[in-house]
Amino acid sequence: MSVITDPIADMLTRIRNANTANHDIVDIPASRTKVAVAQILKDEGFINEYERLNEGPQGTLRLKLKYGPNKEKIITGLRRISRPGLRVYTNKTEIPRVLGGLGLVIMSTSRGIMSGRRAKKEGCGGEVLAYVW
Repeated sequence: MSVITDPIADMLTRIRNANTANHDIVDIPASRTKVAVAQILKDEGFINEYERLNEGPQGTLRLKLKYGPNKEKIITGLRRISRPGLRVYTNKTEIPRVLGGLGLVIMSTSRGIMSGRRAKKEGCGGEVLAYVW
């Protein structure tokens, strides 16, 4: 096995690949950060549900992807913004909007991982992890 230097990018890539292949379920190695990202995706309506399975040394996170009535993709794009080689931070007044507010910004703040909308409401900035649309 190889060492993954960017686990969030790995998670987003697994979701993107499963979504492109029209899979219903995708399994990802679990961590607290990934569970928080999955909770945001569920709350914002991009996935149906997730569950944490206690398999292996760290467990597995199983996401159930969401599709429209005719198998239209709900998640049309995922992009990792802040990465290990280039961290991207923003303050509370400059939180970006994705697709004019139709997309989702996932941020890591001092109060935990949250959506950009919630971070703006709570008045805290932080690291911009990813865009989802």
